Amino acid sequence: MISRFTILALLFLSIGFTLAQPAHYSTAQAHSHNDYEQDIPFWRAYYQQFGSIEADVFLKNDTLFVAHEAKNIKRGKTLKELYLIPLQTQINGNDGRVYPKSDGPIQLLIDIKTESKSTMEALKKELDHYQDILIPRGKVSVVISGNSPSPRNFADYPPYFSFDGRPGIAYTQEELSRIGLISQSFQHYTKWNGKGILVAKEKQEIESVIAQTHSMGKKIRFWATPDHVNAWKMLMNLHVDYLNTDKIEALGNYLKNRKNAEYTHAGSYTPYQPSYKNNDRFSKVRNIILLIGDGMGLAQIYSGLTANHGVLNLSRFLNIGFSKTNASDSYITDSAAGATAMATGHKTRNRAIGVDSNFNAVSNLPELIKPLGIRSALISAGPVTDATPAAFFAHQPFREMEKEIAHDYLRSPVDILIGGDNSFFKRGKIADSLQLKGVKFSEDWQDITSLKTPFVLLDKTKTVPVLQGRGDFLTEAFHKATTELGKGKAGFFMMAEGAQIDYGGHANKLPYVVTEMLDFDKLIGEALKFADSNGETLVIVTADHETGGLSLLDGDFKKGYVDGNFSTNDHTSVMVPVFAYGPHSMDFRGVYENTEIFSRMLTLLKKYHSK
Repeated sequence: MISRFTILALLFLSIGFTLAQPAHYSTAQAHSHNDYEQDIPFWRAYYQQFGSIEADVFLKNDTLFVAHEAKNIKRGKTLKELYLIPLQTQINGNDGRVYPKSDGPIQLLIDIKTESKSTMEALKKELDHYQDILIPRGKVSVVISGNSPSPRNFADYPPYFSFDGRPGIAYTQEELSRIGLISQSFQHYTKWNGKGILVAKEKQEIESVIAQTHSMGKKIRFWATPDHVNAWKMLMNLHVDYLNTDKIEALGNYLKNRKNAEYTHAGSYTPYQPSYKNNDRFSKVRNIILLIGDGMGLAQIYSGLTANHGVLNLSRFLNIGFSKTNASDSYITDSAAGATAMATGHKTRNRAIGVDSNFNAVSNLPELIKPLGIRSALISAGPVTDATPAAFFAHQPFREMEKEIAHDYLRSPVDILIGGDNSFFKRGKIADSLQLKGVKFSEDWQDITSLKTPFVLLDKTKTVPVLQGRGDFLTEAFHKATTELGKGKAGFFMMAEGAQIDYGGHANKLPYVVTEMLDFDKLIGEALKFADSNGETLVIVTADHETGGLSLLDGDFKKGYVDGNFSTNDHTSVMVPVFAYGPHSMDFRGVYENTEIFSRMLTLLKKYHSK
């Protein structure tokens, strides 16, 4: 039987652990190791708003110098000049705060390198002049390390002194009350170089030390840790309180971007389970549904799969290929050239819409299949005059020509257009011209149930990001389009775009990317259901390019947690996957140019709809 005392002790330990470990990481948990060796001591760490700064101190001729070794002592490089005066100046200028917009403290770790007693006396004499900025009066926590006094002598020093303890020492309660930090060399437990993961036994020992420290209500720091992003992340996962670094800006930027770099998906959904009945058959293709995840590379897909606890509709596909995305004039494509390749079968220059490299208009898929009686629909979770949807109905040399792109829709055979941003349709009176042609035009999402083909529905309030409440725009638009197009005697072609996966990549915001990826995947699930319902629908899912150079640094399938890092805020040149389901899906295996997607779609539609 567990005693009452044991239960209370365990409760105390859990409370201590919760209070000690940081709720989330910011630069307040960053420690500038040997800060005085930076080319600009104090200020580099200060401008990153670090929570802890370290200075090694030597006493020489009654002056406290900061240096790594005695031979490095230089005139003017004193504790007072480099740290105490700047701290006092900033605190006085910030109405008592260390940082202008933060009430948090800063830790000044003073590592004594000379004889303890004399150095401590000199340090006391120096710090007595700064008591107003030192804890308990102010915001600066002074922690003494190195040749610090014996624990039994801690009480001999003023309360603004606290001391750097070591794991495994049995401090008395009085001594423990003066411990401001627990530190130890990381190399004491492991030789891990920061690559891969810690050996299980070593990790358990480190976790035990951290837990013991937190159970005492104290914070822990390791010195001699690997100093790069993988190591920082591992230390954060271990709940280390201060991240030791010599790379001030690199760690500062990493910690400041935490809210944009990680995401935990609160819910989950069960993907559709395809029947695969027609998946490997070379039977009739009546309809083609092309789903384009703008900016969607393998990392974006895997981030969504991780957030949804290891499963996606996209992970149900069996037939997969890769598309090379380069433009005619660039190794890296933009959306205009990428979409034009899939819409027309022509490589073109970046920024060009529906034209070849010489800016000559080239026929797009909806135009080529209209004589066969095949109707078409375009759906985008962004503006319909943007590059991807525009490539399927417009012909302009530059994507910025949105007024002219909107005007091109008057000559397009596309039957259904659903998306956002009606400004260019209203501004150029294109909406009125469409009405005269018998094309219904609406800018109110509530009209979606009553509109009949042909129609244009543009409501920018329904194409905000998922995180801002877009809702089920893509799946609702898909159901409306398939219902209307399914009434025709011939088949149909549909292009639906998850536009804002790309927006999240450009913004370097992982939560934006993941939520848009999951929304797009729900659309994929509906397309798979539709394909199974009639057996004559080919579903193709791909991207025009990858955006952001996303890499995944950490994740947890059980928690739906993802941590990523972007290498650019623009597109990259990496190949993108092509997923296919339904009859002739095996035609899309292999590695090929993005123009081949167009060629293979056109070949299939002509084959089964020729008159």
